[in-house]
Amino acid sequence: MTARFYAGAAALALFAGMAHADGHQPFAVGEGGFSWDSFNEFAEKYDLSGQTVEITGAWTGNEKEKVDAVFSYFETATGATVNYSGSDSFEQDIVISTRSGSAPNLAAFPQPGLAADLASQGLLSPLPEGSAEWIADNYAAGQSWVDLGTYADADGNDQTYGLFYRVDVKSLVWYSPIAFDEAGYDIPETMEELKELTDLIVEDGGTPWCIGLGSGAATGWPATDWVEEMMLRTQPPAVYDQWVSNEMKFDDPAIIAAMEEFGYFALNDDYVDGGASAVANTDFRDSPAGLFAIPPSCYMHRQASFIPAFFPEGTEVGEDVDFFYFPAYEGKDLGKPVLGAGALFAITNPSEATNAMVEFLKLPVSHELWMAQGGFLTPHKGVNPETYASDSLRAQGEILLNATTFRFDASDLMPGEIGAGAFWTGMVDYTTGASAEDVAKGIQERWDAIQ
Repeated sequence: MTARFYAGAAALALFAGMAHADGHQPFAVGEGGFSWDSFNEFAEKYDLSGQTVEITGAWTGNEKEKVDAVFSYFETATGATVNYSGSDSFEQDIVISTRSGSAPNLAAFPQPGLAADLASQGLLSPLPEGSAEWIADNYAAGQSWVDLGTYADADGNDQTYGLFYRVDVKSLVWYSPIAFDEAGYDIPETMEELKELTDLIVEDGGTPWCIGLGSGAATGWPATDWVEEMMLRTQPPAVYDQWVSNEMKFDDPAIIAAMEEFGYFALNDDYVDGGASAVANTDFRDSPAGLFAIPPSCYMHRQASFIPAFFPEGTEVGEDVDFFYFPAYEGKDLGKPVLGAGALFAITNPSEATNAMVEFLKLPVSHELWMAQGGFLTPHKGVNPETYASDSLRAQGEILLNATTFRFDASDLMPGEIGAGAFWTGMVDYTTGASAEDVAKGIQERWDAIQ
């Protein structure tokens, strides 16, 4: 071990004891069994003193503080300097900088679409050799993550450009443990059981679901998530991908059937708080409120991992409210698909230190260091789940690790006029009386018009 790394180890200990200006510890380094062995091997391999890695992304504020804390360990291990700049206008900034030749070394893209666009223009560099194989071997549902980070280059050849780091889970059903316990309801493990539970709640005089599509100018997007979930539970992943790219037309019977699977829950007056007519008119931020009413106005609410931000003040996840995996059909043999989102790192200006940073981001500890700070999920199979900051995050991480397929939010990958336009408004039309066939046909006509 070099003298430089001995000094680095001392710096690690010092960092662990450092406090922010407000007196709070950045996080409890060393608690929870961090994976230091591979970090130590990495530190002995690299001496990048005097080199700098410039990184940009959409993480600002508290998220910037967290990722800066992670990057400080790369600095300690290698002697390099990391400059991270977060921007609320990242999508515009990264296009300008890459086209002008002033791009940073790495960029953390909030979704694959923009990265794919830049790769097709020759503005990204592929990940270091062997990265695709590493992702496939080390991430749960690994091939899914390889596919999500692989795009055609300027010559039309597929290359792996993206390494996902920090993921969000959407395939969650929120419920009140107290209400479930009082009623004697069990957590459903299959879609068949979820539908049986839905009927049982009605038989017992309750209302199973709270659903709301309202979101101002973005009204309708929660329904697109439902349809995406149902596509993954009724069709193989390859069909989902064909739908996203419009290789399979939007008015294909498979997509219409997925829409009607959403309608099974949303269009039944007995199933939804306020009846089916309330679905389109209820703001998504208000829709989980029924879980907390006494007696509950609803027993379940399907929504992503961010929804606790809209729960009543003082709500304790795990006590007042909890979640379970939105299950798959036992009879369709499609495994355990998970819908979500996530950020991916891609190289926008290659260098030796940049490649080293990519290797650092593959280390379990680079994930664990943010896991311990909260607000971070990962499909990395090598991390110690005990480093998650809460039981809730650990349980969501377990859902990721048990996934057989991961797919990104389809509407975010479609052209904006479709995914953030016709699809949103079409789902509002569907919940207010239009047929699934007519809605799907209208969305496809819009897609045809922009091609």
